[in-house]
Amino acid sequence: MNVDVQYATIEHVKFAQEICDLIESAAKARGTGIAKREPEYIRHKIETQQAVIATSAGELAGFCYIETWQNKEYVANSGLVVSPKFRNIGLAKKIKKKVLLLSQEKFPNTRLFGITTSLAVLKINYELGYRPVTFSELTTDDAFWNGCKSCPNHDILERNNRSNCLCTGMLMDEKSQTKPKQQGMIAKRLQRLTNFKKKGILNKKK
Repeated sequence: MNVDVQYATIEHVKFAQEICDLIESAAKARGTGIAKREPEYIRHKIETQQAVIATSAGELAGFCYIETWQNKEYVANSGLVVSPKFRNIGLAKKIKKKVLLLSQEKFPNTRLFGITTSLAVLKINYELGYRPVTFSELTTDDAFWNGCKSCPNHDILERNNRSNCLCTGMLMDEKSQTKPKQQGMIAKRLQRLTNFKKKGILNKKK
């Protein structure tokens, strides 16, 4: 399957609504949250060259965009999504690599971070050099955390004073490199981390 992963340009603005729909459907399928985005927001990211898109024969295959926080001290690669037709071919990792490169080109010397509930994304991030961290090591920018209000788990975040949620926070450690033979062990550790977080939060709700 021939899929082109590239920096998004003005010609890709036409996919804005489709990207939003794909992000929303992916969140519903997982039963956890990706902060909802409007087409105008996605168009802005594309127009300002802060996004990566994957296409195949003119069809949307995947997408991810850049967000900056706290006076550009922090940068997040957000909204990673892959169309169902193009899953299980390693496309998500290719998009993450491309958007990471774009982030480093546009915003050097910033702290790259992310939050996610997806075990697959956790594994990809780890392989790229991210490490799990507490939320206290992430941006304190209210604008970032306000973006979580559209997530169905927002009440958990607020109840824990933004210190914990179903999402796992990850921060880039550029000195870290993951060897192939470590990947299986990493997946198991991340699965345990995800299960531990969910169990702890559910116990608190009882």
